[in-house]
Amino acid sequence: MSHAATHDASALGAAHPQTQEGFDFGTATSGKLGMWIFLLTDSMSFGGLLLAYGILRSGSHNWPDPSTRLGIPFTAGMTFLLICSSVTMVMALAAAQEKNKKQLLFWLGLTILGGLLFLSGQAKEWTELITVKGMGLSVDQMSATFFLITGFHGLHVFTGVTYLSVIWIQSAKGKYTDGPKASANNIEVAGLFWHFVDLVWILVFTFIYLI
Repeated sequence: MSHAATHDASALGAAHPQTQEGFDFGTATSGKLGMWIFLLTDSMSFGGLLLAYGILRSGSHNWPDPSTRLGIPFTAGMTFLLICSSVTMVMALAAAQEKNKKQLLFWLGLTILGGLLFLSGQAKEWTELITVKGMGLSVDQMSATFFLITGFHGLHVFTGVTYLSVIWIQSAKGKYTDGPKASANNIEVAGLFWHFVDLVWILVFTFIYLI
């Protein structure tokens, strides 16, 4: 191999270093790229559901006013809680980057708690809508689309809580803070999913509850 070829190969290796998480293209590790691709495809699922909701609603002449059925103030509180959980997720990532195990566990725990409280609020809301307001999948289009879309999002919140719980257990073992090779990359990837779930809920809340 010539000297020029060796130099080019070395430059290529330096430009695209391989890490324990995979190939690092600048600051985007394979884990981040994989999560971004997943979120892109998942956003299409939510987009399709919201588009179908909009088409059904615009084509209906007797669509119920959401304020007459849905508890908007209560759900607004749930929305604020979910937004706060995004803030605690940011704090958890910052603690991991500083290799502060105690703060990481604290902020990550608050994020998980926020997700659990949101799910509890959604369960309470669904129970009241079904038992008191008489809503259900087979009642009308408004009820069917409401339960389908909010349920699909709730499944994402449950997945996120489970995901973050696994991260919390690994954090308690020092995986992301102890030792010179500890990396916050996995926490950042989990944070991308959690922020996506929070952002989607803001859209769901706006389209279904407020408009």
